Amino acid sequence: MMGGWGEFVAAFAAFLLSHTLPARPAMRRPLAAALGERGYLLAYSLVSLGMLAWLVAAAGRAPYLELWPYAPWQAWVTNLLMPLVCLLVAFGIAAPNPLSFGGRAAGFDPQRPGIAGVARHPLLLAIALWAVGHAVPNGNLAHLLLFGAFAGFAALGMQIIDRRKRRLLGEEAWTRLAAHSSGWPLSALLDGRWRPTGPPSALRLCASLLLWLLFLAAHPGAIGMSPLPY
Repeated sequence: MMGGWGEFVAAFAAFLLSHTLPARPAMRRPLAAALGERGYLLAYSLVSLGMLAWLVAAAGRAPYLELWPYAPWQAWVTNLLMPLVCLLVAFGIAAPNPLSFGGRAAGFDPQRPGIAGVARHPLLLAIALWAVGHAVPNGNLAHLLLFGAFAGFAALGMQIIDRRKRRLLGEEAWTRLAAHSSGWPLSALLDGRWRPTGPPSALRLCASLLLWLLFLAAHPGAIGMSPLPY
């Protein structure tokens, strides 16, 4: 039993270290200088995915301690949230958005903030929704710790990035750039600060559909069960 929990703890520690250490300026600067900014982000992403795969596998091998029983309706929560997750990922990656981690400033128009009008941190919001959607049908201690930590990490990360960007950009620039963006999902739409100016990108819509289908197809082989609610 301790062996199972030991692997889970080790995977969790490795995942956290793989995210925190490379992002620290003392380590990020030499890595970015050696690999280039895109190379650094690619390497960071690949290491993160590898650590995530190990962490998910370790959670599945941890001792099973049930907190609530499975019910078929729980799978619908996951299946209703995952299309939103795929949309946020498809529209968030490589989009002009200097307000979030890794977002590029080139091409960003504060009056027409694009995905930032929906959510200032679309990828972190995607992680939070993914985590909540998967916690509901996995009512055991290891998976609740796993998905709960991801949801908390994403929510805290949004606040941390906002504070960091506000400090780096300065109050005046931050206020101008963030005026029509949404700290809470769709808050700028609900209070009238932002309105869509055109239809969403057909290319990104197709990318989100392909991503969703990829998840559906890969889930049985990678996780061992179908994600569909039947």
